[in-house]
Amino acid sequence: MPTPLPPDYHLHTPLCKHAVGAPAEYRAAAHARGIEEICFTDHVPTPDAYDARHRMALSDFPTYREMIAALQDENLPKVHFGIEADYYEGCEDFLRQWLPAQNFDLVLGSVHYLDDWGFDSPDELPRWSSVDVPSVWRNYFDCVVRLANTRLFDVVGHFDLPKKFGHRISETTLKAAAVPALDAVAAAGMGIEINTSGYRRPAKEQYPAVLLLSLARERNIPICFGSDAHQPEEVGHEFETAIAVARVAGYTQTTRFEKRRPQPLAL
Repeated sequence: MPTPLPPDYHLHTPLCKHAVGAPAEYRAAAHARGIEEICFTDHVPTPDAYDARHRMALSDFPTYREMIAALQDENLPKVHFGIEADYYEGCEDFLRQWLPAQNFDLVLGSVHYLDDWGFDSPDELPRWSSVDVPSVWRNYFDCVVRLANTRLFDVVGHFDLPKKFGHRISETTLKAAAVPALDAVAAAGMGIEINTSGYRRPAKEQYPAVLLLSLARERNIPICFGSDAHQPEEVGHEFETAIAVARVAGYTQTTRFEKRRPQPLAL
């Protein structure tokens, strides 16, 4: 009997307007992959016009809750109810009131925008040709510091997302930019996600890179795993590879969440 794969804590639904497949199909895919626990973490609705093309409206949120509740039975995989909540300037007032009222199992915190630029969107890829790449990375990690300092989130999603389209910087520059963010994450008692969607992108590796994972391990930052699946066949994608990477970085445990409380789980 193969060892079960770790929980997949980053699954989307069609409500975000850029995913396909019913939640039950994602659950069936997890079962086929030997994953005994999943968490849907679709993109947070917002009360303003922030990135409305890529998230549910607030009026859709009851539907999201009902979709996930319908799968919460005694069978495996166990299904949790979460959200991927974007950090951007001005988000705090809404999230500070709204998140605690929803009884989530997990809140992923992500940065997808730098000011008005959706830097990880294929539609906005041409802008990369006119920016100073190291400055983008520094600005991104500055946002991660602010994200962590809010104490609103449990885990940072796709920690080194600026590499998505292959825009990399030297390890020296990367370490200098990322260490303050890792220190802020550690101080906040947060975890980081090993996100395997990078294997499906030009980055061709998990988020974060092994260097950053090793630095996270030095700071005792816990990890969890997420496929960032936007279609059922992506559930658990490359988890075996990601587990091996985590072990290279020194990790022997992942983390499971329930009602936003972390619990260690052996890899």
